[in-house]
Amino acid sequence: MQNFDVEKLHPGLSIDCVIFGFHENELKILILKLKNLNKWALPGGFVEVDKDVDAEAAEVLKRRAGLENIFLRQFYLFGDVARNENDHARKMVDQEVIAPELRDWFEQRFVTVGYYALVEYSKVKAPTPDYTSESCEWRSISELPSLILDHRDILARAHATLKKELNNQPIGMNLLPDHFTMSELQALYETVLEKKLDRRNFRRRMLSYDILIPTNKRRTGVAHKAPMLYEFDRKKYQEAMVSGFRSTW
Repeated sequence: MQNFDVEKLHPGLSIDCVIFGFHENELKILILKLKNLNKWALPGGFVEVDKDVDAEAAEVLKRRAGLENIFLRQFYLFGDVARNENDHARKMVDQEVIAPELRDWFEQRFVTVGYYALVEYSKVKAPTPDYTSESCEWRSISELPSLILDHRDILARAHATLKKELNNQPIGMNLLPDHFTMSELQALYETVLEKKLDRRNFRRRMLSYDILIPTNKRRTGVAHKAPMLYEFDRKKYQEAMVSGFRSTW
C-alpha cells in the first residue's frame, strides 16, 4: 500500500475504467485479480484533491496499459447506495489486500465515474497490476470471472454505450490496427453489436461511407485467397461521424 495517502484523496469519489481491446475477433477488456481473493476488478483508482478527474482517468490508463493520448470517454456516474457492499472492506483487510488502517477509508460510500477506453490491442505493453491486485489480464467479454461490487454492471453499461456510439464515435479507428481486411472490420462490428451482419450489405454500406482507403496490399498467410487490406481515411472518418454515418446497425 505504498504511496497511498488518503489525506491527498477526495473522499467518496473513485474512477473505474472499462478498457476495450479487439483481438482474434473477440472484444476483450483489461481486468485485475485482487490479491489473495478469487475476485477481479476493473482498473480504477481514486482522485487526488488537486487533480482533474479526466486527468486521473488518463493516468490509470497509462499505468495499466502503458499508453497515452488514446480514446477515453466518460460515460456514466454510478451512485447507487447499494453499490457499496458492507463487508467488502472487511474481506480485503482479512485477506491482506489492504492494511487494517485503511478499512475506514474503503468502507465509506463511494460514487464512481465510469470511463471507457479504446485501445489497439497490439500496442498495449504488458499490463501491470496496482496496489490491491496481483495480476492484470485481457479477458474476453463473453467469458469473464467473478467481478467485485457493481463492476459487471459498469461493464454492461459501457458495452451498451459502445453499441450506441458505434456510429458517432471513432470505434473502428481506435480498436483496429492501421491496416485491416473488410472481414476483420465486419468481425469488429458483429462483436460489438453481438449479432451477425450480412457480408455483402456490410461491405456495400462501409464503402458508401467513403472512409476506407484500399492499400493495394493483401493479407498474407491466410487459408483462403489473400484479402485486400484497407486503412481509414481519418479526415473523412471524422466528417462521417458528424453526420452519424447516416444509418444505424
